[in-house]
Formats: sequence, structure tokens, C-alpha cells
Amino acid sequence: MTRPSYDPYLDNLKSPLIRDESDGKTLRLRFDVAQYKPEEVTVKTIDNRLLVHAKHEEKTPQRTVFREYNQEFLLPRGTNPEQISSTLSTDGVLTVEAPLPHLAIQQ
Repeated sequence: MTRPSYDPYLDNLKSPLIRDESDGKTLRLRFDVAQYKPEEVTVKTIDNRLLVHAKHEEKTPQRTVFREYNQEFLLPRGTNPEQISSTLSTDGVLTVEAPLPHLAIQQ
């Protein structure tokens, strides 16, 4: 996972964006994980689901702080999990991109 600087192309983080590229359409999802360190964030796929999980825990003698974040997104049928990429911006926005299969574009 790389950490480029953030560019504000989409105001609503929860809305999926389909970008038209020269080589086809790309699904772009964004998640706000600013409260987590990069090593606390995981992105994985199970079947046709994209799972984003982040977990933070701080312990001191006086207190324990625990935060957890889970998001699940149903990927279009035929999406190749090997082609999914993710980047984390310096301000904590996780961007996940996946080329859309031609089957999903036609529907």
C-alpha cells in the first residue's frame, strides 16, 4: 500500500465512482481511515465481497483506547480480485480501485 497525497475529486466518501479509462471502466471506492495507522488497515476480498478492516488499540496504566472500523462492499460479478489495488493518502483516505469486467458494464 502506497501513500500518495490526497486529491479532492469526490466529496462523498461513501459513494462508489466509476471512472472511464482508455482501457475500460474502473470502480473506485474511498474509505475514511484517518484515525488509523497504515499498518492497522487491511483490505481483502472473500468471494465477491471487498472487506476493509482497521483496528487500533492503545493501553496505558490509566486507560485503554480501542477503535475498530469495518466496511463491506459487494463487488460486481466477474471482478478479478487479483486486479484490485489500494492506496492510502497522507490524510487517511483509503482508495480501492478495480477494473470493471465487461459483463458488469453492460448490465
